[in-house]
Amino acid sequence: MKFDTVIMGGGLSGLTCGIALAKAGQRVALVSAGQSSLHFASGSFDLMGYDAQGAPVSNPPEAIKALPEQHPYKKVGDIAALAEQAQQLLLEAGIGTTGTATANHNRLTPLGAFKPTWLTTEGYVTIDGDKLPWTKVALMNIIGYLDFPTKFIADGLRNAGADVEIKPITLPELNEARKSPTEMRATNIAKVLGNQEVVTRLAAEINAKAGDAQVVLLPAVLGIKDDKLAQLLKQQITKPLHFVATIPPSVPGTRMQALLRKRFEALGGMFLNGDKVVAGTIAGDKLHNVTTEKLEGTKLVADNFVMATGSFMSRGLVSDYKKVYEPILGVDVDYIAERPQWTQNDVFDAQPYMEFGVRTDNQLRVAKDGTTLANVYAVGQILSGNNKLKLCNGEGLDMLTALAVANTIKK
Repeated sequence: MKFDTVIMGGGLSGLTCGIALAKAGQRVALVSAGQSSLHFASGSFDLMGYDAQGAPVSNPPEAIKALPEQHPYKKVGDIAALAEQAQQLLLEAGIGTTGTATANHNRLTPLGAFKPTWLTTEGYVTIDGDKLPWTKVALMNIIGYLDFPTKFIADGLRNAGADVEIKPITLPELNEARKSPTEMRATNIAKVLGNQEVVTRLAAEINAKAGDAQVVLLPAVLGIKDDKLAQLLKQQITKPLHFVATIPPSVPGTRMQALLRKRFEALGGMFLNGDKVVAGTIAGDKLHNVTTEKLEGTKLVADNFVMATGSFMSRGLVSDYKKVYEPILGVDVDYIAERPQWTQNDVFDAQPYMEFGVRTDNQLRVAKDGTTLANVYAVGQILSGNNKLKLCNGEGLDMLTALAVANTIKK
């Protein structure tokens, strides 16, 4: 099968690149092994939350200027312009967000802390600075749902100046799920609450418990496919309603994955789910085709290829006791040769292995045995030189590198 571009990996970076290329009229195939890290997403998109010294960042494009030259952000061009392009791409996929690249806001985490971020899904708790817009809050949680630690969240809100009441809610529809803690997970609850009649009963329960609160905060457990049920609930609540991200699995992340895939396929992209690229044919400085696990003898031929396979968690990178390597094409990887130096003893220190990744040139093209492959690019978490936990920039890196590569391929 012949395509303009083949993308390996179906997470945020792969889908972003695929959507941008398909929108430009390219014939694109995207090979996805399964669930991506979007299923752990918070509902926010981080561009750069902290600098190298751990200080909160207010203006990410300015802070990015101080990063070392080998950092992937230094290879993408105009950060602010790409950030605007990314936000528009999300909007066109049905993912409305609030925020701007030049001024981080703070989002409320499932543990009650406020963290700086770039974009947050519309309807979630955010504040500018450290002051809440409310003084009296009703924090509601579904009885038996353990992935929403209300005591931590309430403490965080109280530290920000709010008077908080924790109020349990429930519905008969959840009684069966409540018999097993493994069933009381966000995505399972979202399925139980997945029709208008149940949402209407949930609204009545919330209204009955809201009291004199100025706002109701609820765990993000509505709407796996889209936000229509969340909007319906808001319309039926007599108080302003905002959602708070939960401990994974993530309903907003699952929804993002579904909406981005839907957008990609609507533009004509081919999404090969439950499969993975296992090998490729390289001749000279070009990759000519790749083979997947399930298509067997059928080769995917393309003019360009994009590696969006992620880092260690998704096995875009693999390590043993001696080395770190990229398992599909065996392209060059940056890592420390001495195994004891991969980690630091203190778990809160920046861990060196977080910056291991595929080596690229200034156009994000990969190399094999020191030779740059002219038509193979890497995007997202597989790239070397970034610590997404330290800099709080995972989604931004995924989307901006993906868009930069798409813009290069389109030229």
